[in-house]
Amino acid sequence: MAMALQISFRHVDRSAALEARIRALAMRLEHFSANIVRCRVILDAAHQHHEQGNLFNVTIDLALSNGEISIHRGQHQDESAHEDPYVALRDAFRAARRKLQDHEREHRHSVHAP
Repeated sequence: MAMALQISFRHVDRSAALEARIRALAMRLEHFSANIVRCRVILDAAHQHHEQGNLFNVTIDLALSNGEISIHRGQHQDESAHEDPYVALRDAFRAARRKLQDHEREHRHSVHAP
């Protein structure tokens, strides 16, 4: 199933390189689940930090045929907010992959349970 992909940039200039990276990372998620219907990615440079500069936040919302998964990375100081948008994307997609794998494992277990 081909998933619909929506990419939004907030307070970040749209970049062909960033958009290509997001597309590549999103397509990789399809290797872990054929149930992905829609993927929405938001890259946000929320605020100017006095010592570090812009910190990038990433939100990934996955709509699955059997549920939904949301990932919010870098929204608080104690979380892994990054100055580099590529690192922020990498970490967010890794978290999405882990949640997706857990979701698929739970779904398989509930289907096969007597």
